[in-house]
Amino acid sequence: MTDQWISLRRFTQARIALGRAGHALPTGALLDFQLAHAQARDAVHFPWDIEAFAEEVQDIGSEALILETPVTERGEYLRRPDLGRMLTEESRTRLRDLDAAPADLALIVTNGLSSTAVKRHGIALLQQVLGGLRQRHYTAAPVCLVANGRVALLDDIGSALAARMAIIIVGERPGLSSPDSLGIYLTYAPQLGNTDAQRNCISNIRPPEGLSYQEAAAKLLQLVGEAMARCLSGVELKDETMRTIE
Repeated sequence: MTDQWISLRRFTQARIALGRAGHALPTGALLDFQLAHAQARDAVHFPWDIEAFAEEVQDIGSEALILETPVTERGEYLRRPDLGRMLTEESRTRLRDLDAAPADLALIVTNGLSSTAVKRHGIALLQQVLGGLRQRHYTAAPVCLVANGRVALLDDIGSALAARMAIIIVGERPGLSSPDSLGIYLTYAPQLGNTDAQRNCISNIRPPEGLSYQEAAAKLLQLVGEAMARCLSGVELKDETMRTIE
């Protein structure tokens, strides 16, 4: 292939310089695309073993609390994003009835749109995050595990726990080169009605191709520290970790 773009393929996972066979893609490129598409679909529909994940959370030294959204099955989760943004009333009551003082942080894990991402990276990332938060002496409520959750669920859980800040680790929407990417979102003063403008996001956590667990935790801790000090989050709060490194 003489396409001048072919030399750029080593810098990206994007589908560039694939070549052609007549008016179509070469067979190899077409099969690669079909495989990536199948992996993305599997990531969405793969069932998350939340009970096993809760045991792993306990193995790394944290209490786990399994909660529920009103979603009854995966198809409904995809059709009704609104249901993934809220807890059932029973789960909300369980949080309010916890016999504990309000914590600095509410920490949530949900499979979101990629159960594959949570299965592959969830515990390792959570371990890095919890270790960093403990070193900085933040208090945290039990880790809340919720199947079929959306990002805004952090406001419902954070407000029910009366936490100063809420953090959610979520399986991101699969791409055709990244079916196993995790994201972290955080909000200061979580409450129902918060918008995306009041949240910060750390995306593409999926070593070795994406952000490492250590890098993601470092970015999160910087944002948490600034959010706590300035009593805000979202568009007014910037990730300055790269500036610190420089």
